[in-house]
Amino acid sequence: MHAFTIKDLENLSGIKAHTIRVWEQRYHFLKPQRTFTNIRYYSNEELKTLLNIALLNKYGYKISHIDKMDATEINHKILHLSQQEAKQERVVNDLVKYMIDLDTIAFEETLSAYIASKGIEKTVTQLIFSYLEKIGVLWLTNHINPAQEHLVTNIIRQKLIVGIESIRTPLASNTTILLFLPEAEYHELGLLFMYYLMKNRGINVIYLGSNVPLSDVAFVVKVKKPDYLYCHLTRPGSNFNFERFIQQFTKQMPNTPTILSGRLAQQYEKKAQPPFLFMKSFAEVNEFIAGL
Repeated sequence: MHAFTIKDLENLSGIKAHTIRVWEQRYHFLKPQRTFTNIRYYSNEELKTLLNIALLNKYGYKISHIDKMDATEINHKILHLSQQEAKQERVVNDLVKYMIDLDTIAFEETLSAYIASKGIEKTVTQLIFSYLEKIGVLWLTNHINPAQEHLVTNIIRQKLIVGIESIRTPLASNTTILLFLPEAEYHELGLLFMYYLMKNRGINVIYLGSNVPLSDVAFVVKVKKPDYLYCHLTRPGSNFNFERFIQQFTKQMPNTPTILSGRLAQQYEKKAQPPFLFMKSFAEVNEFIAGL
């Protein structure tokens, strides 16, 4: 059993902590335990219950009505939500639940079914982005086991690689982009999706992958002379220093335009200086790729 904080529940469900406390007092579906210092903590089952209740409440069901339902009726109501956004949120919540339960078979089957129905690009933009945004907070606070992270991210990674390998496009571009992640950055799902988008639009991609020393990047740049470098920073190791990375990068490769995206690029407050171009949203990245 995992011990989730009320802040975890807020981040995963979208329900404010104050509201969760009110619901605990008025209704019966949440019964948190407390530490010896009287701090609430919640089990796997309570987290999954709240995800279901929050979804029904968001799409029109009164909380007092939901409180009278049993688990079977709640699941039935969720499955019959008709709004497209609600259906997507339900599937995202299912992925969260499967991750918590280490149910990799259900996790992979859900992804495969969505890919078969919508395609890999819509699966990533509609499903995986939302899923990773939800559970990203848990990874940062170590409130899930690393094994859970590795299992589900490897499944997503495999789906992306299959999608990349299956691309057959009539589009062709004269642009070459080198994709890499610096040393201490191993989270390559975002970079793999960029690979998929670029290849799908006929762009020539050189993919170096994760944890690449800048000296190796500089060597490939010298030999292959790409038009752009692309780096997606999600969560590098604790020893990674963004300012030092930029300084070393500028010293070794001052002339190749370089796009930086991801969580660290979003949080960077200084003005980008050449050769860097910061992209702080998927819309910006997509617009850039579409314009090549």
